Amino acid sequence: MTATMKLRFMCNVNCQEEPDSCVSEKLFLQIAEIMASDGWKDVGYEYLCIDDCWMAPERDSEGRLQADSKRFPGGIRRLANYVHSKGLKLGIYADVGNKTCAGFPGSFGYYDIDAETFADWGVDLLKFDGCYCDSIKHLADGYKHMSLALNRTGRSIVYSCEWPLYMWPIFKPNYTEIREYCNHWRNFADVYDSWQSIRSILDWTTSNQERIVPVAGPGGWNDPDMLVIGNFGLSREQQITQMALWAIMAAPLLMSNDLRHISLEAKALLQDKDVIAINQDPLGKQGYRLRKEDNFEVWERPLSNLAWAVAMVNLQEIGGPRSYTISLTSLGQGLACNPDCLITQLLPVKRKLGFYEWTSSLKTQINPTGTVLLRLERAS
Repeated sequence: MTATMKLRFMCNVNCQEEPDSCVSEKLFLQIAEIMASDGWKDVGYEYLCIDDCWMAPERDSEGRLQADSKRFPGGIRRLANYVHSKGLKLGIYADVGNKTCAGFPGSFGYYDIDAETFADWGVDLLKFDGCYCDSIKHLADGYKHMSLALNRTGRSIVYSCEWPLYMWPIFKPNYTEIREYCNHWRNFADVYDSWQSIRSILDWTTSNQERIVPVAGPGGWNDPDMLVIGNFGLSREQQITQMALWAIMAAPLLMSNDLRHISLEAKALLQDKDVIAINQDPLGKQGYRLRKEDNFEVWERPLSNLAWAVAMVNLQEIGGPRSYTISLTSLGQGLACNPDCLITQLLPVKRKLGFYEWTSSLKTQINPTGTVLLRLERAS
């Protein structure tokens, strides 16, 4: 679980005029302080990730990547030491091709030296992008090479790939192979701070769920991209929907927001321990969309101890709350509530709904673009 800055701070390198919102050492020191002191670390957000635009425009005389010396005067190692002193871990960004997406030096031809550099600095996660790569072969070989190079350093570094994302337009990714090399992988376009963007990610996921759901599990995860909760584009209901469905999808929880300026409501949602527990469930099975009807979607996810998570989404963007009735026999291949179960609503507000028998049904009200998230547990 991670805080990253890409979507919120973009590639702002103008620290003269915008010292508080440029990609800089100062920004990451401030966020690390807040993550450690404001409850984020305690609920499991432990990685602080630097995205693109941290680098100097050129490698040093020995061919090593270097941080921009004006914006990161202490370099990455000093920042990593500070982050570690707060009980957190540091993530960094590089690219498999000749340049990063923002035009900084890429790792092509430098995979081994870059892996060693990151390990020397004390980096704990690498996000490896796929821009400026001239062929699918170079892309695949580069992702594999960097994976092996990271392993050879002897340092435990989470490896976040964009390999399938850059293959999809032309080839169908081999997820079994990708899983061998990567810890999580992006499949679809970058998230934006908008409901339309969240909808398009969910639509892509459901139309490809037969391919991608079975490959997810401990050690390797589908990454639907960042949580944009706490920014400007989503309503309260839409933020609930993103949090609930990212939990159902077993998604890496990567926030892109400004923790210095976040509403109490958004903070409470992002720190909701019950929802995080579903996301981080040790069984490690990704959930899926069970059905879609009349602008409602029902998603479900098997959890450990024979429990299930169920999300019901109202996709209608007009009118008021709508009621939806679900028969419990239809959930979890008929097993979720067999012979009976205790149901707790977790979102939009937590409340115990009580004891239900297998043959009963459950009626609920769901706001437009909102979601009701339930946890079903064996009663007996």
